[in-house]
Amino acid sequence: MSDFVVVIPARFSSERLPGKPLRLIAGLPMLQHVWQRAMESDAQDVVIATDDDRIQEAAEGFGATVCMTLDSHRSGTERIAEVADILSWPDDRIVINLQGDEPLMPPEVICACAALLDDPVADMATLASPLLSRDNFHDQNIVKVVLDDAGFALYFSRAAIPYSRGDESDQLALSTAMHHHGIYGYRCSVLRRLVNAEPSALERCEKLEQLRALSIGLKIKVGCPKLRPGPGVDTEHDLAAVDELMRKKDIG
Repeated sequence: MSDFVVVIPARFSSERLPGKPLRLIAGLPMLQHVWQRAMESDAQDVVIATDDDRIQEAAEGFGATVCMTLDSHRSGTERIAEVADILSWPDDRIVINLQGDEPLMPPEVICACAALLDDPVADMATLASPLLSRDNFHDQNIVKVVLDDAGFALYFSRAAIPYSRGDESDQLALSTAMHHHGIYGYRCSVLRRLVNAEPSALERCEKLEQLRALSIGLKIKVGCPKLRPGPGVDTEHDLAAVDELMRKKDIG
């Protein structure tokens, strides 16, 4: 596996969970848990990218490297691209985009995402696991991905894909769709190409920036990790559930 770095984009504002990166889970800011998981991986460097002084102060307080970025970015990908330029990373540098709301992302899973880019056909890498329930299949907050026979993404959607016509095809649809996890890997050359492209119609419809990559013809390799990541945090309910889970497991 090639060397890689991890960047954790973090912004203070959130429609569903204001101040999300600094909300406490098991007594620590959520962002600190994410950073700790990244530091436990094989990453050569871990950087938190933000535009907010409160996040910078907190992150530096627990020992993280912080890169301050513009407040005009529309996505975490754009924020990471600015970090790559500020730090003069070369086009062949592999970057893992680890979302700041994934405190239960195992370190070995971060490494598994980076390893997918050993495939010379892959422009990007991400991870997905089998759906856990029929409710997950129909939950618009759970992003689904369907793959081609070589393990590359055909499409991502908040909708229940593929469509089931009932009877035998119902179980087939449930077993074909995968639960997408919030982690991406790419080389800086691809990262720069992504941010220089305009959001596609598909991206604007679904509010999923990975659809921009598919729209411009990039190949996204999707791996199924042996160790399933825990749930991410988008809402107050998620925050409480993850807090309870981490306290039970004594994760810190």
